[in-house]
Amino acid sequence: MKMRTAITIAAATALTIGGAGFSAAQQLSGDERDRIQNSAAIIHELGATPDNDIPQTIWDKAQCVIVVPQLKKAAFLVGGEYGRGLMSCRRGSGWSSPIFMELEKGSWGFQIGAEQIDLVLLVMNERGVQRILGDKVTLGAEASATAGPVGRTAAAETDAQLSAEVLSYSRSQGLFAGVDVSGGVLKTDDRANGNLYGSGISAKDIVAGERFRTVPAAARAFTNALARGPVATSGQK
Repeated sequence: MKMRTAITIAAATALTIGGAGFSAAQQLSGDERDRIQNSAAIIHELGATPDNDIPQTIWDKAQCVIVVPQLKKAAFLVGGEYGRGLMSCRRGSGWSSPIFMELEKGSWGFQIGAEQIDLVLLVMNERGVQRILGDKVTLGAEASATAGPVGRTAAAETDAQLSAEVLSYSRSQGLFAGVDVSGGVLKTDDRANGNLYGSGISAKDIVAGERFRTVPAAARAFTNALARGPVATSGQK
């Protein structure tokens, strides 16, 4: 009888945990769902213009990818910009469960006439990954960051680009360009992550832990896009 009771409790606990994970995913706001879809769309559009795009060799070296769709000028930040996006890191042959991120307080000189841009940040080494998975990081100060090279190859990489922890790209009117994001503060969006994964879970646990090795269904559009990578319009990487 005691064994049967123990089994019943264990089964109930498993159902509760599974149900909690499911219900958490259902708590995503419309804005958070849009962030996932818009970030995935930006990744899908990589490679559309190979001569003005992120080089494949750079993409292949990146440890993590952060996408901030529709980064906006924000007057309340005294000329700075503010945006929210997603980050995922390589894990085995695939990509980790993504985490929601926020970027604010930079002033990066938008392209002429642009009120908003799409931003793609490539985290190039493990040191950069660990810095960004902390509470928050100032780009250019606590994590080295520089505008990334564009084109079909990265043959013209500078010393700064070769050693940078983060390479940054902006997209406006369909074209990518390197952009300097120094001074921007990058941090996890704890509220959005709580809505997807449950409260009190660290970014490191989501990206590298065993509990979330399976990407939640609500976020798979983004990781599916990352798995495809920057495929050129010819259909070849």
